[in-house]
This record gives sequence, C-alpha cells and structure tokens, in this order.
Amino acid sequence: MKEVRFFFCPEASAQCELPKEEAQHAVRVLRLSEGDEIHLMDGRGTFYRAEITAASNHRCAYRIVEEEKQTPAWTGHLHLAMAPTKLNDRVEWFAEKATEIGFDELSFLNCQFSERRVIKSERIDKILVSATKQSHKAWKPVLNEMTDFAKFVQQERSGQKFICHCYDEADVCPEGCKPFLMDVLEAGDATILIGPEGDFSVDEVKLALHHGYRSVSLGRSRLRTETAALAAVHMMQIKNQR
Repeated sequence: MKEVRFFFCPEASAQCELPKEEAQHAVRVLRLSEGDEIHLMDGRGTFYRAEITAASNHRCAYRIVEEEKQTPAWTGHLHLAMAPTKLNDRVEWFAEKATEIGFDELSFLNCQFSERRVIKSERIDKILVSATKQSHKAWKPVLNEMTDFAKFVQQERSGQKFICHCYDEADVCPEGCKPFLMDVLEAGDATILIGPEGDFSVDEVKLALHHGYRSVSLGRSRLRTETAALAAVHMMQIKNQR
C-alpha cells in the first residue's frame, strides 16, 4: 500500500496552491505532477484529499476533492510549559517527540536559573509542523513565545495545574505533599511546568503554589529537562486517550 504523505497548508480550504516550501518538496523531491493525488492538513482538525492541477519547480496548484473533518484523539487541552535547555537540539528533540505522542500547546519559561533566555521559535515551529505531518496528527501544537515565569503562573488557566520540581515539600510548603503525577492527574485540561537543569527556585515554586499549581514528582530518577517534559506529556496523553 502506498504511503500517504501529508502537506501542511494552514489555509487549505481558502487557497489553491501549496506554500512555497511544501510545493518544492512535492514537485522537486517527490516528483509529483499534474493529476497526482495529495493529502493536505490545516493543523486545525481537517484533512483534505486533493488533486494537483498544475506543477512547476516552485509552485504546486491543487483542487480539493474531499474534506475530512477529524475527531480529536484525546480529551482535554494538554499544555506543557518548560524552561528551554542550554543546547537547542535537546529542545528540538523534545518538540518532535512530544508532537508524535500528542499534546496541544507548548510554552517556554524564562526562569531564575534558566540557561537559555532566547528561543528560535521559527525553527521550533518547523519541527512541530514536520512531526505533525509525520505522525498524521490533525492538530498542530500551538507554540508560544518565551514568557517570564511569574507572568505565566499568574495567568488564568482551566483544568489541573502542576509544577514538577526536586525540592522536598517541606522546603516549599510544610503542610503539603508531593505525589507522583500519574497518581493525581485526571482526564481533562492540564498545564504542567518543567524547570531548567538547575530546577525552579524555591520562590518560583512557592509563587506557583500560591496561584493554584500543585507540586508533583515524576518519579525517583533525576531527569534532564527535556526528559522530564516528555515524561509529563506522555502521562497527560495516557490519561486523556479516548
């Protein structure tokens, strides 16, 4: 059976040409031509079956044959907010793998102990697009610009809110406890915060708790930032699978 290849076209229903980069891939790499069938995704829940009507080195026109609305594969809105790692390739690896697993929104946090305070959003977004196509996801994760930690935690958010950190709970909230995330996570909207390699500061954890976040553990192993973030996404996905 021939593999179905998707092309990312955010305005697929309103346009009749593939975006330039997608057109070049279709025509110059895959050698597609007039009359060939292609599959489009808009990243907002709809697939399209289309036929190429004209093709050149840099352009690829199409007509839509069938519109296919998709049903979400999981419940709730899954939001992961993390401090970017010092090495860009670790963030890029996380973005790709998390998209393959499935989540809805990615934010980057500027924390007190952050090793990187600038992120190449355009590069990350391209990775999200590529992983969305490769894994045949109907929705592309929303990507947000970097936000100061304090500003992020003070914003209203629906559903459960968690902060993962390595402190003993007595250091941040003497009367509380720090359960395993998988034990307390419920199906539905969720936001999970992952700190930098040096962890959140105690003051940051206390601020998050003050604004309704709950301290949780990801297990006994001490994880790198990108590993912790991927583990959190996987737990959210498991809890929310239909």
